Amino acid sequence: MNLEEYATAWLRDRNIADRTRERNESVMRLHILPTFGAGSVADVTTARVRSWRGKLLAAGIGEPTVVKAYQLLRALMNTAVDDELIRRNPCRIKGADRYDVPERPVLTVAEVFAIADSTAPRYRLLVLLAAFTTLRFGELAALRRRDVDLEGLTVTVRRAQAELQDGRLFDKAPKSAAGVRSVSFPAELLDAVTHHLEQFAAPGREGHVFVGPQGGQLRRSNFRDDWVKARKAAGVTAELHFHDLRHTGNTLASTAGASTRELMTRMGHSSSRAALIYQHMTSDRDRAIADRLGAMIRGGGGVASGSPGEDAERT
Repeated sequence: MNLEEYATAWLRDRNIADRTRERNESVMRLHILPTFGAGSVADVTTARVRSWRGKLLAAGIGEPTVVKAYQLLRALMNTAVDDELIRRNPCRIKGADRYDVPERPVLTVAEVFAIADSTAPRYRLLVLLAAFTTLRFGELAALRRRDVDLEGLTVTVRRAQAELQDGRLFDKAPKSAAGVRSVSFPAELLDAVTHHLEQFAAPGREGHVFVGPQGGQLRRSNFRDDWVKARKAAGVTAELHFHDLRHTGNTLASTAGASTRELMTRMGHSSSRAALIYQHMTSDRDRAIADRLGAMIRGGGGVASGSPGEDAERT
């Protein structure tokens, strides 16, 4: 059995999400098999791994992709060790499994609202919740009406949207129990949330909170052009990604007094057991964090009304 055959069986048998499987298969096909696929697992040596990694970087392959390829090859080789095909893993290059992530931009409250007010009305709340609840795009896109508590001022994450390479959308459960969580939003956003639900959300308890221009499921591609236009209109850095709103929100929450543990719970990043323990413990604190974010909105020039205009249409 050559490495390609072994890797194919390994990928097939892994208990991973469909989207993750697609990404892994793509990385394996494009960056690992061309070098190692024809030989046996035992032919993979540390020297060959070092040479392979260097050639990928020299060819201009992005460092995050090279790191992902190295991590995938290392995981494959770990299984080969378990299967007693090799005695030890040849992927032992110090630092090859990580890279320095550049510091991401952090917006002011006024800049968040400037972007929100510059985008299409149906996407205004998407921007505000991304910043002030730190939900990911996929979590926001998967929200249903029943996930929004107007009395408790919370949104509950139960699922996240994923998109396969063929364009199919599906909702998946969070990776861990910590990902299922209720996050408080500032009372200053209540009018915006109520307005959005009345004007733009799909009908029914199971209706999506955010939908595309034609009423279908929200896709990144639906929103991307609006995001770029809004970013330019607001005059913020061209390097800003939508995910940076999450980084901004966490920075603001930290400024509002959130502890590391509270931030991790709010983000859904703690371990399953710890998240279940501390989620209940910090519900009042999460409300307090949202209240302090609301004070920042009031002091930072944020518009608390439903939308910047009174005649927003379903466009």
